[in-house]
Amino acid sequence: MIKIDPIKLTCDLIACASVTPKDAGAMDILQQALESIGFTVTRMPFDDVDNLYARRGKFGRNFCFAGHTDVVPAGKLQDWVSPPFEPTITDGVLVGRGAADMKGGIAAFISAISEFETDTGSISLLITGDEEGDAINGTQKVLAALAAKGEKIDHCLVGEPTNPTRMGQEIKNGRRGSINTIVTVTGKQGHVAYPNRAKNPVPPLIALVNQLYARLLDDGNDDFQASNLEVTSIDVGNAAHNIIAQSATARFNIRFNTNHTGKQLQQWINNEAQIVRQNYDCDIDLDIRIMGEAFITKPGKFTTILQNAVESETGNRPALTTGGGTSDARFIRQFAEVAEFGLIGKSMHKVNEQVLVDDILTLKNIYVRVLKNYFSILKA
Repeated sequence: MIKIDPIKLTCDLIACASVTPKDAGAMDILQQALESIGFTVTRMPFDDVDNLYARRGKFGRNFCFAGHTDVVPAGKLQDWVSPPFEPTITDGVLVGRGAADMKGGIAAFISAISEFETDTGSISLLITGDEEGDAINGTQKVLAALAAKGEKIDHCLVGEPTNPTRMGQEIKNGRRGSINTIVTVTGKQGHVAYPNRAKNPVPPLIALVNQLYARLLDDGNDDFQASNLEVTSIDVGNAAHNIIAQSATARFNIRFNTNHTGKQLQQWINNEAQIVRQNYDCDIDLDIRIMGEAFITKPGKFTTILQNAVESETGNRPALTTGGGTSDARFIRQFAEVAEFGLIGKSMHKVNEQVLVDDILTLKNIYVRVLKNYFSILKA
């Protein structure tokens, strides 16, 4: 069987300027690589986003690797030591947008598969081009389409960069949920000297924000840190001192643990807004979007397989953690048991995003061990 070089594949992917939702040829590169090692590849575009699902094997347990080829914008090009979409290796360090998040992880897994064969089950990949964006036309639509066709995934490993500073530190076995909310209070514009002729939207907006902040959501639980609400913007759009503005807007995000559901928190926000409406006799519009629910993959055979593989290659026993942001695991958890493990993430989304070449090779070896242990322990 053909063996795929993970470093070359990483570089080939980085050379594709696949800033969400652009693909820039990344999926073509993956399709060619996967077909060369016996996968049946299905492209699954939705609107302006290209996605890919590939499978090798037709029976037994289906172990899926999930990831994304899209990347965030490069920022100021002059701040990069080399062009962000021209991968550069210097003294064993690979620099380029997507090196850590997460083209290096995808390349490591495909390379691992090229070195591994099984006759006891199936291996698949679910790769999206919409993880860094709205995540509407990517993983969740692919999963729904696969389920409609009767395709079943048993376990999934997401290759997000999970390690803070060195390989082998952390496996993500859960994530907090996320809610984005935009609050718009509409009043009546007028002169500040004649407030009786206007209706100022700022006081009710401040009242609502204070009411929301006044609640301690929780103190955390055995698996998660405490939930938190953070206001990220308050905007009136008024540069004048003598005008009462027409409207005022606030944006906030809630990261919540398994003590809550998105719908429960949505109802709480609606209830608090209704109180302010009544107290101030004002119009309040709420745009509430539940970006994902909190979930936990409890420690068990699957997480032990992952921990053992990481420890065997790095000498470090990785902790099971739930901190950090969100990932497409929030969608996958509805269809399969899921966890995350990948490269070091300290440079992701930054200028001069980088990984050690040796870390990609180590990750590839870890993924080989995961596959070997998975298909020997968790047989159909």
